[in-house]
Amino acid sequence: MIRKTKETNIEIRHADKNEIDTGDLILNHMLNTLFFYMEKPVYLKAEYDLKHHLWEDAGITIGMFLNERGQNIKRYGTSTVPMDDSLILLSLDLSRPYLNFSVNFSNEEGFELYILREFIWGLARTMNMTLHIVKLNGENPHHITENIFKCLGFALKDALQNVDRMNSTKGSL
Repeated sequence: MIRKTKETNIEIRHADKNEIDTGDLILNHMLNTLFFYMEKPVYLKAEYDLKHHLWEDAGITIGMFLNERGQNIKRYGTSTVPMDDSLILLSLDLSRPYLNFSVNFSNEEGFELYILREFIWGLARTMNMTLHIVKLNGENPHHITENIFKCLGFALKDALQNVDRMNSTKGSL
């Protein structure tokens, strides 16, 4: 799948191992973490004008890629992971877009809270995902950010599992 705009050009596809090159070392690290914990290796290549556009469009493109799934999925996923000083609670429902992003930290070393939120919201709205992310503890921006991607990987792996029935009393997601 390729998503090309005036601001970004992002290609993503299934692969035997992660090959991720966004041009942003921090985003590379976070996406490697996400897909490692999802156990879904990908090839992802990106070109961009502004870092803000890259992170938001990466979330959108990954959401489009992950939307290529059947109707009968588990739908729900939850993960709580400790990573050094950070403790993150993340819970999701693949049904409709909503974001509760209860995370804060001081920006440093290229870890920027607003840009992380743009990635998360791009992914959530594209996947029609209700997503709650709560920082229970943590000060280090790197640990908090990486832990969010770990939790997201675990929860998406769980939610995207195929099941025998449509997990909705309405009969539709």
